[in-house]
Amino acid sequence: MSEPLVVGRIGRPHGVRGEVAIDVRTDDPESRFAVGVVIATDPVTAGPLTIERARRHSGRLLVRFAGIGDRDAAEALRGAWLVVDPGDIPPSADPDDFHDQELIGLAVVTADGADVGRVAEVLHHGQDLLVVRGTAGETLVPFVTALVPEVDVSGGRLVIDPPPGLLDPS
Repeated sequence: MSEPLVVGRIGRPHGVRGEVAIDVRTDDPESRFAVGVVIATDPVTAGPLTIERARRHSGRLLVRFAGIGDRDAAEALRGAWLVVDPGDIPPSADPDDFHDQELIGLAVVTADGADVGRVAEVLHHGQDLLVVRGTAGETLVPFVTALVPEVDVSGGRLVIDPPPGLLDPS
């Protein structure tokens, strides 16, 4: 198995019957957390887990896993990452759609060829942000076409066209 892809993290228990809140890290929660799906965990000792029930409640995804029948058992899972093999994810038909693991590690250069650093992380906070780490420190770059006009995954780089001040170390 190649480097696993995180699709969620188990949060706090909900109620007394073993349900847990899930911090969703996938754009396809309906299929990733469907009843009957078996999902691997990190640490591996927490799973694999089988989805017994999934539902939305107050904007959160609540899941009950088979064999986890009470609050104590649910609490023991808290903090475990839910992971899948990237090979199990079908490629997107959209050429402008990227999985986080495709972007992490890419070299980042400006439109005029100046080295900025490497993509260290992708944040999803209302707007996707690339965390770029380089010699000047850490920079957050909004992942929008106007600022990131070129992504060359096979070439191992992406080009940014930063507005004035974006790369200033302040």
